[in-house]
Amino acid sequence: MKGIVKRFGGFTALDGAELTVQKGSIHALLGENGAGKSTLMNILYGLYQADEGTVQIDGEPVEIKNPGVAIAKGIGMVHQHFMLVEPFTVTQNIILGSEGAASFAPLRFAEAREKIQALSRRYGLLVDPDARIEDISVGMQQRVEILKALYRGVDLLILDEPTAVLTPQEIHELIGILRSLTKDGKTVIIITHKLGEIRQSADCCTVIRRGRTVDTVEVKSVDEKSLAALMVGREVNLKVPKEKAVPGEPVLEIEDLRVRDARGIEKVKGLSLNVRRGEIVGVAGIDGNGQSELVEAIMSLRRTEHGRIQVNGAEIQNTSPRTAIRSGVAAIPEDRQKHGLVLDFTVAENSVLENYGREPFSKRGILNRKKIESFCGDLISRFDIRPAGCEHAPVRGLSGGNQQKVILAREITNDPDLLIAVQPTRGLDVGAIEYVHRELVRERDSGKAVLLISLELDEVLDLSDRIAVIYDGAIVGELDAEGADQNRIGLMMAGGAK
Repeated sequence: MKGIVKRFGGFTALDGAELTVQKGSIHALLGENGAGKSTLMNILYGLYQADEGTVQIDGEPVEIKNPGVAIAKGIGMVHQHFMLVEPFTVTQNIILGSEGAASFAPLRFAEAREKIQALSRRYGLLVDPDARIEDISVGMQQRVEILKALYRGVDLLILDEPTAVLTPQEIHELIGILRSLTKDGKTVIIITHKLGEIRQSADCCTVIRRGRTVDTVEVKSVDEKSLAALMVGREVNLKVPKEKAVPGEPVLEIEDLRVRDARGIEKVKGLSLNVRRGEIVGVAGIDGNGQSELVEAIMSLRRTEHGRIQVNGAEIQNTSPRTAIRSGVAAIPEDRQKHGLVLDFTVAENSVLENYGREPFSKRGILNRKKIESFCGDLISRFDIRPAGCEHAPVRGLSGGNQQKVILAREITNDPDLLIAVQPTRGLDVGAIEYVHRELVRERDSGKAVLLISLELDEVLDLSDRIAVIYDGAIVGELDAEGADQNRIGLMMAGGAK
């Protein structure tokens, strides 16, 4: 890909980006949030059209007008959020969209199933072609997406954040699968933020910064710190330094909690947990094991069936979100855009969402705009929210990292006794991750209790003082974070014996 330019209105997402990928290699694409990585790959897959520049495959110029053309040229893409029909079987999902043009052509399921089994054996994917998508793990679903591409005969496979929801064992298995693909002559491009996994899996890495290609390096010739510096243009602390915790009295105490989801299925099953002042307790687990329902119960967004939730000795279960906040609880939600912000409100309005009804932000029901904007201006300066002076800008116009800073600033300035951080760095680049981690450690050091719930095991290991492993709605084990064994935690996350 040469001289690729892509504009969205007045914004230039790609400004002459270059990418050269060798056949039979695993090539990583690294960059900050908004650097243009996904835009570049969406052009290669035909979802976007470049305003300028050329794409060549095997030295021949090609014009990729849509994903159908991309697939015909041997290019496939596995998106971060899987495109699968859950009630369908593996075989039905894989052949969906490639059944043939004839309206009444019979579906050859037996033939397709045989081909899928052969591909599965050839690349070590080990997928049951008759299993329903809703009954298999996230790791298996990803394998189905890879099989979908291979079934269509692709030679170049693009994977967008492929390890975001996998256990350490599944990540190790995925890297093995990618290696078997390249041994067979396939080529893989990985979009990722995870420097450690680039080191483990990739042959080369191209770094993009602000829409331009900064460098392409052989992975074995660089370390993680060098990659991070190339990515953000400065030196980055990959692990935030912190002193040993000195925990105080319990702030959060949960005893034998039981919670059902919206469908009436019990998701939290007799869970007990406590978090003390001056410590970070990390909850490690695979997505869907009751983490969301646990947080919703603490914040009184969901009713509990049984058990107690105490904050500073007072029971708060089944009260109201306002009561939870007034009791000293603050939360960074797992989805900043759905649950953390009102996207069409300004940055200033979002900064007081939980306190707009109090003085000095309002009096007798009338908002004091000057006080709100002055308060927001202080937050922008203190938390380095960019661009400077964005009080009046709609929050949807900020980058993901700066949207997260708005939420972090709002929750921390509420001066909570308990800060719940759910997936606090999801989708953020290493520079923004460093900032968020530093703020969480600062809260701990100021005597606050911090409950960290993350699908990123490295994040849990780096930040936590104590680790609680959740599986099937219950805490199945607790470990001291110092010297914790990643494989042991991974097995517990997957339901293995303690």
